[in-house]
Amino acid sequence: MYENIKYQLNTLKNNKAFELSVVAVIIISALEIGAKTFPLSSGAISVTHVLDIFITLFFLFELSVRFIADEDKKRFFTKGWNIFDTAVVAISLIPINDSEMALLARLVRVFRVLRMVSVVPELRVLINSLLKAMPQLGYVILLMFIIFYIYAAIGSFVFKDINPKLWGDIAISMLTLFRIMTFEDWTDIQYETMEVYPMSWVFYLTFIFFTAFAFLNMVIGIVVNVMEDERSKLRKAKEDAQNVPTIEDLHNEIQQLKALIVQQQRNTVDVSQKDSII
Repeated sequence: MYENIKYQLNTLKNNKAFELSVVAVIIISALEIGAKTFPLSSGAISVTHVLDIFITLFFLFELSVRFIADEDKKRFFTKGWNIFDTAVVAISLIPINDSEMALLARLVRVFRVLRMVSVVPELRVLINSLLKAMPQLGYVILLMFIIFYIYAAIGSFVFKDINPKLWGDIAISMLTLFRIMTFEDWTDIQYETMEVYPMSWVFYLTFIFFTAFAFLNMVIGIVVNVMEDERSKLRKAKEDAQNVPTIEDLHNEIQQLKALIVQQQRNTVDVSQKDSII
């Protein structure tokens, strides 16, 4: 009985229509959260309340389906996305009316939109790639911080008297350099200092070369490499899953073996009857 229910729920979980319905409910949840930020009539508030209950119950049903259909339930809650989905669904069950946890419950309902990441495999690949790339990115970020610090110190010492609002101390100078790195009106800052120091353009161009061109391209290269590895693992996992025989395949093979055994028994009986006649 349990195996039959498990098989049916596993079929439901892998059904494309069910997956699309989950995505649709997540989108509806996002729209419902956005609608609550506008002034609504009493009727619209009632509709959003009913819709919120439906979304919460649907997510609870979907999580239950995934848990029951999972082959290794002991390791179900060792996966990060399963823990995230369970936490979001559990906190969403907290009543938000006249409750001390009302604010927390409302904030968690905002994070239900992130369930799109756990449902869509391609989005999971992106997030996993960013997380796995963090150790390698840490060294690049550290080197970028060193470059920022050096240039901020130079800018504070040299350009402080020209514009204290932009170069007053090393902290403000680093913010100014971040503005330059993002190309936000950086030429205005450059021309202002060039009026006093005509060769100050070297300071800006070298900084932009190191940060906007060199280091950012390093970051992109690291993320792309990790993302390609994650996609390769995902393709391999899909191929392995396709090669694993399903319960239906095993059932068909058993039926074929039964038919073969019956046919062999019939052949044996026919041979014995012929021998007895002879």
